[in-house]
Amino acid sequence: MSGVGRGTLAGLLDRVADRSAPFVTHYDESTGERTELSATTAANWVAKTANFLVDELDAAPGTRLRLGLPTHWQRVVWLLSAWEVGAAVTDGPADIGVSGPELRADEPVRLAASLLPFGARFPDPPAGFVDLGAELPGQGDHFLALDPPTPDEVALDLGGTTLTHRQLLTTTVPDPRRLVVTPGDVGRDARLVTAAATGGGSLVLVTAADPDRRAAIAVQEQAT
Repeated sequence: MSGVGRGTLAGLLDRVADRSAPFVTHYDESTGERTELSATTAANWVAKTANFLVDELDAAPGTRLRLGLPTHWQRVVWLLSAWEVGAAVTDGPADIGVSGPELRADEPVRLAASLLPFGARFPDPPAGFVDLGAELPGQGDHFLALDPPTPDEVALDLGGTTLTHRQLLTTTVPDPRRLVVTPGDVGRDARLVTAAATGGGSLVLVTAADPDRRAAIAVQEQAT
């Protein structure tokens, strides 16, 4: 039984009926990059990230993780990975900080994603940070939690408001649509990911695009 069946967000992608269909598609109009992840491919990234968190960083239920990535397919992966291991995604004090290429974090453990295509590593090692592009590819493709989260584990602690796994699941309306999503905050993206996975929908993340281009992408992707 998946974590969702037990009232947690672990195994959220198990709820996706067609695991070969696109679950998250990301357009970065500043670079021309288009990245498409099916539920199966996203789950593989989640497994690798969760294995890294547990095996290399000793993450466990109650670990606090600040997610400093923008709206991006890697933000989706990190949200799902945090919930898989029971870590709380927070904008306050944290044990682990995840930064993008701007390299802004002051947590005891500092990780950085280049946000280059295919999750590639930085051209040069980021000083003071663990390069996720160098660490994640070698991790296992399957994750088995020895200490899985409970429904009352905190999933989000943002802006002074906390939501447990159970609360996020029960207060998010499942959404079957294919949605065009512009940049937003972590809390909004957490709800969108949960709604899409539980409702059979999918997300098209679009950054650095004007309204006309967003409209064209929506037509191309058959999204709303």
